[in-house]
Amino acid sequence: MKANLNSFSIHLERTPGVLREMLSGLPEDLVRANEGGDTWSPFDVLGHLIHGEKTDWIPRAKIILSDSPDRRFVSFDRFAQFEESKGKSADELLSEFSELRAQNLDELRSLAIAKDDLKRTALHPELGTVNLEQLLNTWVVHDLDHIVQISRTIAKQHSEAVGPWKEFIRVLKQN
Repeated sequence: MKANLNSFSIHLERTPGVLREMLSGLPEDLVRANEGGDTWSPFDVLGHLIHGEKTDWIPRAKIILSDSPDRRFVSFDRFAQFEESKGKSADELLSEFSELRAQNLDELRSLAIAKDDLKRTALHPELGTVNLEQLLNTWVVHDLDHIVQISRTIAKQHSEAVGPWKEFIRVLKQN
């Protein structure tokens, strides 16, 4: 019996469009603004999502599904985007992310994952044993987490301009 990948892909295929609607055509200073300190801008988040599409989700799913007795993930570089995104525009990153996500969803479908495969495991370098179902759910939630982060970062650029309403706007109080 084939696993119902629709429950994962229904969310995953929407993320590129959501991000394009949120970010395409915005002023560069807004796309590159962060929340201060070592926080990430929407531009940085796009680069991070691209790096994940290249090195995280599908490669790790293939490790889990492999017949190798040594199914270990390599560490994921959470900061690779700072180098990989240099010289690119936000619109270039949006296009690259959209293309990579479409390719990865095609690849995910081609893996012909059965329901029993969702319980197959591999060893994460920090978290220990994880299964395919957890990985696929994490992929979805990771997208949603970064959509929230991008929304919050953009909202905070208007923090002072909302005046006294700031008291009632929850997103401006979040970190």
